[in-house]
Amino acid sequence: MTDDHDTPAPEQLFDDPVAMPIDGVLDLHMFRPQEVRELVPEYLDLCRQRGILSVRIIHGKGIGVQRELVHEILRRHPAVVSYGHPGDGGSWGATVVELAPLGAAPGAPAPAAPDVPPGEPPGREP
Repeated sequence: MTDDHDTPAPEQLFDDPVAMPIDGVLDLHMFRPQEVRELVPEYLDLCRQRGILSVRIIHGKGIGVQRELVHEILRRHPAVVSYGHPGDGGSWGATVVELAPLGAAPGAPAPAAPDVPPGEPPGREP
């Protein structure tokens, strides 16, 4: 027989911090949208500290809400040199980010991601 008073509420089961590898791949599927605004910049900063300057952020395809949130964060992050969809046959469900090395002059905002399908040259209208 179990005591219902000893069972934690479901929301308490997931409030503890989760250890993540800092390996240049951030999969956002396991995070709530509210967490993404803080998580993405922190992860990028940790990658830079470890010398990882190319980062893949997996946000999923969906209807593009999470992708747009990630791109908004990237546009404002001073260490982001560029970002866009993977050129390695990846899909619209991920964004590849290039970071400036530590000690590089921060400042200029990152360029906007091209809004073209993979394989199309930037600047062409569909």
